[in-house]
Formats: sequence, C-alpha cells, structure tokens
Amino acid sequence: MWHTASTEIKVCELADSKDHRKKTKALFSAEEVIQWSQSLEKLLATQCGQEVFREFLKSEFSDENIDFWLACEDYKKTQANRLQGKAEKIYQEFVKSDARKQVNIDFHIRKSVAKKIQDPTPSSFDEAQRLVYVLMERDSYPRFLKSQHYHNFLNKVQSNHLK
Repeated sequence: MWHTASTEIKVCELADSKDHRKKTKALFSAEEVIQWSQSLEKLLATQCGQEVFREFLKSEFSDENIDFWLACEDYKKTQANRLQGKAEKIYQEFVKSDARKQVNIDFHIRKSVAKKIQDPTPSSFDEAQRLVYVLMERDSYPRFLKSQHYHNFLNKVQSNHLK
C-alpha cells in the first residue's frame, strides 16, 4: 500500500524475518532510498533496504550472503551465555563445507571460524563476515544499483513522493 504522509511515504510492506506471514510497514522518503546508492552501508542500515537488497540477491541466487551478514550482526549482540548455541547454528547454516546456505569463503577462513566457535566470542565470525561484506560490496551491490529491481523501486518511491 502506498500512502503519502508529509514528505514520507510507505514504501515497504515486508515479511518479518521471524514470521513470514506477519507484515510490517516502514516509512521512507525518496531521499532515503536515493541514499542507498551512496554505499552498501547505507543500504544495509535500514530494514527496508535490507529487504529490497535481499529480494535482488534472491534473483541472483546469492541471498545467503545478506542472511549470513545479518546473522552475524545479530550474533554480535548476543548475551555471553547464548553465544555457543548461536555460533553453532550460524556455522551449520552458512559456514560448514556442506552448509545448506554456504557462503563463499576460503578454506582458511572456514577452518578459522570452526576453531573460534569452539570457545565463541562476539567476534568469532568477524573475519568471515568482513569477507562476505566485501564480496557483496564489490560484486552484488554495483549490479543491484544498475538493476531494474532497484530502479523500479526508486521510481515508485519518487512518483509517489511527487503526488
């Protein structure tokens, strides 16, 4: 649903990551969506930006990258007594050599992460997360900015902003 409210418009009706049946709405200005083109960091700073980028990555069959990056961001905020369980879950889902959503990291980093999660700390995945971020920044993000996906979204936001 598109709705004008002063200079902001409702542009995202997104599936909540915890419950795909539940919908959430966010307010964004056209200027904020334009700022996504300034850096991957600005794009990932908003939930709507994350979701729009995730949809693009799904179309390229590489959404495991943003899912891993977000899982790492969440992991860093985890209480010490819950680190082991979350570390194991992230490792099994994204890092292990036969992981269901395996991210593209080299053998040495994969081995390093496996060792670090034996005694996990909030920084156990930092090296792997940094590598995946750089891969997204250098590879997927420039294609995202040139994609019809981004331009169609931006055009919808801008056309509603002008109404």
